[in-house]
Amino acid sequence: MAEKNSSSFVQDKIIPLAGKLASSRHLIALRDGMTLAVPMIIIGSIFMIIAQFPIQVYLDFMASIFGKNWATVLQYPTNASFHIMGLIAVIGISFNLAKSYKVDPISAAIVSLGAFVLTIPLKTDKAGALWIPLTQFDSAGLFTAIIVGLFITDFYVWMVHKNWTIKMPDTVPPAVSNSFAALFPGLIILLFVWVIRLGVEATPMQSIPNIISFFLADPLGHLSNTLPGALVAEFLVSFLWLFGIHGANVVSGVMMPIWLTALNQNHAAFTAGKALPNIVTTSFFDNFVHMGGSGATIGLAFLLAFAAKSKELKTLGKLVAGPAVFNINEPIVFGLPIVMNYKLAVPFILTPLVNVTTTYIGMATNLVARPMGVYIPWTTPPILSGFIATGHISGSVMQIINIVLDTLIYFYFFKSMDKDKLAEELGQTKEAAK
Repeated sequence: MAEKNSSSFVQDKIIPLAGKLASSRHLIALRDGMTLAVPMIIIGSIFMIIAQFPIQVYLDFMASIFGKNWATVLQYPTNASFHIMGLIAVIGISFNLAKSYKVDPISAAIVSLGAFVLTIPLKTDKAGALWIPLTQFDSAGLFTAIIVGLFITDFYVWMVHKNWTIKMPDTVPPAVSNSFAALFPGLIILLFVWVIRLGVEATPMQSIPNIISFFLADPLGHLSNTLPGALVAEFLVSFLWLFGIHGANVVSGVMMPIWLTALNQNHAAFTAGKALPNIVTTSFFDNFVHMGGSGATIGLAFLLAFAAKSKELKTLGKLVAGPAVFNINEPIVFGLPIVMNYKLAVPFILTPLVNVTTTYIGMATNLVARPMGVYIPWTTPPILSGFIATGHISGSVMQIINIVLDTLIYFYFFKSMDKDKLAEELGQTKEAAK
């Protein structure tokens, strides 16, 4: 009875709540807005790999071409891409959120951008000139950008819906009309943020970014960069997938800013020649945990393709093995299926948790190199991605170990499923022969 009540609670309460969360306009705007930064981070990572390819002869060569250190020169694009994460985030989040409300997204994004810049404390050089620290536009300002992008946009939309706007005649071009419509809400928002900034500057916190860092970024960052925090996040990914909810989208929508910040901190430390501070980053999950996709199903895909005796499973295996190499597992999740399949629930949850544990321990003990701050597309095949992510062969070795463990975990459940399918097929053949 207790088990039935527990199952009913999950089905009636937890799953609908997770579904609503996944479809929340704010979470979708956060996810889509952060995704806009990915191409620039990948571009910056490419230049970083070229500049810092982990072969000493190559590094010595790059340091002396035409009397200039080209390792430094090649990272100009890296700096230009990594140091605008906050700007891209506030624009992307605000744009997507305003669009979901059917309010002019460009005007809302520009106002949010102005509000974000207003939160940043200015610096003064020796000549008395004011300047904005570039670091406030990258991961250091990411939490401020997220909060401004979400809450300021909601405030802007609320004023637009209240008709606190300047109406222009219908003959006026839409671009001009939209800009005037944003005038009054933009004024109110900047005054609002300005007053908050003045109030904060009168406190020991001194600046708005300091408040965000103290109350949100630092605590969440410390939690997420621990083994328990990584295990909880990964458990939720797999658990939600079992009910057909894209767990990776739900969890990454909340945690992606933290993991990207950790990755950027590793990039800064690597560039400065310092020890890499973080283990749990986007690369940690994409390249060492989700091999084959959520649930770490690459081992299961290989078993289906090369070890299945059932014709149905072997045929399916041939179809899913290719995508699995590129970490795409929707074919196996919905084709096998894994969704709503209690027989595969245990390995689907357990396998990525094992990957989290082994990889974390390997990196914490320095047996495996940590992600060096390169953002690799999540579709990069394992073994190659491990080397690129860490700049060391130990990354590839860790992936091989994890794939072997994943395959062993899935093996018992696969054999049971294959046996049942084969018996079913043989029974159908005998029945047809009669």
